[in-house]
Amino acid sequence: MKITNMHEITSDEIAAIATRLYRQLPEMPDGTSLRSLPAAQQVGPPASTGGIPAGISPVIDVPTAAVVPPLQSAGIPSTLTPGPAVMPVLMAAPAGLRPPVYPFDVVNGGNATPLSASGLSDSEFSRGLNANSLPITSSRTPGTLPFSESTASASPPGLSEASDGKDGLRRFVERIRVEHTGQSSGFCHQDPLLQGLRQKLSARIAADLKSRPFDVHQIRRDFPILQQRVHGKPLIWLDNAATTQKPRAVIEKIKSFYENDNSNIHRAAHTLAARSTDAYEAARQKIQKFLGAGTPEQIVFVRGTTEGINLVAHTFGRKYIGEGDEIVLSTLEHHANIVPWQMIAQENRAILRVIPVTDRGEIQMEEYQRLLGPRTRLVALTQASNSLGTILPVAEMTQLAKRAGARVLIDGAQSVAHLPVNVQQMDCDFFVFSGHKIFGPTGIGAVYAKSDVLESMPPWQGGGNMIRDVTFEQTTYQEPPARFEAGTPNVADAVGLGAALDYVGQLGLANIASYEHELLQYATHQLSRINGLTLIGTAPEKVGVLSFVLRGHREEEVGRRLDQEGIAVRAGHHCSQPSLRRFGLEATVRPSLSLYNTREEIDQLAEAIRKIQHR
Repeated sequence: MKITNMHEITSDEIAAIATRLYRQLPEMPDGTSLRSLPAAQQVGPPASTGGIPAGISPVIDVPTAAVVPPLQSAGIPSTLTPGPAVMPVLMAAPAGLRPPVYPFDVVNGGNATPLSASGLSDSEFSRGLNANSLPITSSRTPGTLPFSESTASASPPGLSEASDGKDGLRRFVERIRVEHTGQSSGFCHQDPLLQGLRQKLSARIAADLKSRPFDVHQIRRDFPILQQRVHGKPLIWLDNAATTQKPRAVIEKIKSFYENDNSNIHRAAHTLAARSTDAYEAARQKIQKFLGAGTPEQIVFVRGTTEGINLVAHTFGRKYIGEGDEIVLSTLEHHANIVPWQMIAQENRAILRVIPVTDRGEIQMEEYQRLLGPRTRLVALTQASNSLGTILPVAEMTQLAKRAGARVLIDGAQSVAHLPVNVQQMDCDFFVFSGHKIFGPTGIGAVYAKSDVLESMPPWQGGGNMIRDVTFEQTTYQEPPARFEAGTPNVADAVGLGAALDYVGQLGLANIASYEHELLQYATHQLSRINGLTLIGTAPEKVGVLSFVLRGHREEEVGRRLDQEGIAVRAGHHCSQPSLRRFGLEATVRPSLSLYNTREEIDQLAEAIRKIQHR
């Protein structure tokens, strides 16, 4: 797996790696496990080690000399030894705690973005510590971590020295919230130890993730809905191009938000508003990293891809696309990337140009180049077709559009869950996607836009949050992204989307893409062997979409019969009528694959289709 600046190493991953390092510690010559030595034998780091906040001294219950070799072999520098000085940072946000203290960006030029760690309950600390089996102590004894007077003076009032790991970790979290330590946003500053640790652990973490097996059966256990039966049969969810199912981590994150942090964001002096605002903005940062955007301010929250494209059409389109200007679309577009541009073209007397596709469903690149010209103002393309699965060469097509002086919008609804995306490398001006397509909640999505374009766009909707000052004579507007986020935002689902991106990041999009490609090849082979079944869209570069027609059977009938076998597929025009009509069709049956589908499910699909064919 290749880690890029769009991938965020989450606290769960760091805690898991720390756990493995801890459990791999060697035994002493007498056979005693170094993980179970009594507290009296604990040894902390020397006084030269710094970077841990005042009043906290969590150490691993093992002798320092024994810890050093395995940690150094993991890529931790000698300047950070003995090992216990490193482990508290790794354990600062163990799995199960909400929210993470230190997510790591392991590649992006050393620019880590710590998140808020406020509002952790005793039960959450206990659950997190127990989940990782990491013994931590925090007594100030000779040899433990040093505490400078300047740091100690900043300790929050009312926190006494603790003797157990839970309170020690609480004190660490509380420490980042005190004056002169936390930023006004609630985020915490970086410290030198974290900086060095993050840089030195990059290769180790990348190697660890690369070697992690892709266990589809373990993954399936993360999705509660997949455990049910439909019509007495185990549910086989093959309607992933319409929406993906949600892992337990996303469900629990949304539940936790409503139980603990629910508040409107901004403009409030109370704690819950601060937590809610931090959680919302943290989700924005996760999207920024996931897409490889330059700054969080380039990310605008919307309800989904459809609203995102409409936002661009009715702001950028109305301002910059005029009479006689041209908008270039492909035959493969979803209605959401056709209708808004038709509306703008009709309103401003602009012209739509359509890129044709081959019989395999691939873009005709020569025809595309002919369509580009001096009046081309915008090229709007799907990265992956929802009806055929074709992956478009959007990077190459973007460069061709740039040479013609056009702006480029990419519809990423069908790609983000399957392909690594880096908008800066792609050089698109807009990128839009929906959270529910990538294991997140419905009703939430995002628009990425280049800063210069976003700043030049007028507001779309008016109301609270998007204004700077209002009088009856005039209104001045906020800078992006707030300018485009009028009213109370969908905070909980933004937080849920952030959790979904964390989940995908833990598995690795490269791993997901590799698994899904193999599954698609297997499914294509199995379905192509069925007499009377014709696959529509056979481009070699595809996401896991398998549109087909079955001779002698209407698509709706096939969909209903498959449902009786517990198999969920989509049957219809898939909101992409022009792409199907290119093949002389009004509808297809569309199984679509995701990371939790299996070969066994493909076999059951093929068998169910054969049963339908022979009735």
